[in-house]
Amino acid sequence: MSTTNPYPAAPLLAAAGLTMDYSAAPAASVGAKAGRNAVPVASASPGTVGPAAVPAGTMPGLSGIPAAPHTLALDHVDFTLGDGETVAVMGPSGSGKSTLLHALAGIIRPTAGTVAFRGADLGAMSDAQRTALRRGAFGFVFQSGQLLPELPAVENIALPMMLGGVGYREATDAAILWLERLGLRHLAGQRPGEMSGGQMQRIAIARALAVRPAVVFADEPTGALDQATGRDVMAILMEAARANGSAVVVVTHDPNVAAFCSRTVMMRDGRLDGGPYAPTPSSPKSPSSPAAAADPFTAQPADPGRGWIGGER
Repeated sequence: MSTTNPYPAAPLLAAAGLTMDYSAAPAASVGAKAGRNAVPVASASPGTVGPAAVPAGTMPGLSGIPAAPHTLALDHVDFTLGDGETVAVMGPSGSGKSTLLHALAGIIRPTAGTVAFRGADLGAMSDAQRTALRRGAFGFVFQSGQLLPELPAVENIALPMMLGGVGYREATDAAILWLERLGLRHLAGQRPGEMSGGQMQRIAIARALAVRPAVVFADEPTGALDQATGRDVMAILMEAARANGSAVVVVTHDPNVAAFCSRTVMMRDGRLDGGPYAPTPSSPKSPSSPAAAADPFTAQPADPGRGWIGGER
């Protein structure tokens, strides 16, 4: 089942017909999950799988033996994201939530379907172009933070900027500003092993937003935290992203985390169900329509200098 966002303006990120079959082509993705029980896609119709020459309900080469139950990791999914929108993707383990996030972010190539960012097709980009996109236009927050253990907080935050060509002094100065913005200046010289889980996630949020991304992808960002710390981390993520002008896609199984987002969609067996949507006063306003097919490598996200958390700088 497909879903679209409630805004009429052209989407920032749009996916159409996304299908992920991990058994169809090992080269279709980077870091594909092993052991996913699926069969090759042979039809554009949702839910239909397997080559036409194989009788339905049997295993290829083993006539009369029933095939094991299977599910496509993504089953013809449509998804759109507006500028500044915050969306939670919920569902049980194995429903395809993380696979959808990885496909939207260009980390994996889907078996079929398209993903477009500001009108540019990620599937038509080279590996180097997709890497540049993930480095500059997208930010990432993972369950474990994934900070480099040998680097202090300030250099963990500065690293993505330096990889993008920013000099060390400029990048670390910007990182210090982000630490101050999130109330973490005292952690500048500490390494991840000297921090709590909540502190590491706050540093990961600063690292994700320091490059001024258009979209932040957060995969179970509170999964390793207690409820109170998780709530604080989500509040910081959403407030910082809003001040930065960034859209957010959060993968979670926790309704308390999803409640921070303006829209929630459900994943079930690789299919996306938009579910009921009721706008709230805190939902983002409809963004103005951007120019068609803008170059994603030159389009600039919002100025991060706006809206310093906790008051004016």
